[in-house]
Amino acid sequence: MDNQPMNDEKFNMSMRKFLKQVGVTSQQAIEEVVRAENLGGKGKMKVKAVLTAEGTALDHVVEGEIDLG
Repeated sequence: MDNQPMNDEKFNMSMRKFLKQVGVTSQQAIEEVVRAENLGGKGKMKVKAVLTAEGTALDHVVEGEIDLG
């Protein structure tokens, strides 16, 4: 990485684009496995998302449950 000052607007737009991609593709993957494994109506599914960034100390984990209806 270089040492130029950060452009906050460019950073925020890029981060929002990435997070939107994560949200949309994650939802699609979850819906696909729920359908493929016929999990609808079968309680709750425990999920975990792990976020890392190459070359950094970032190691963020989010855990939760999705109600399968």
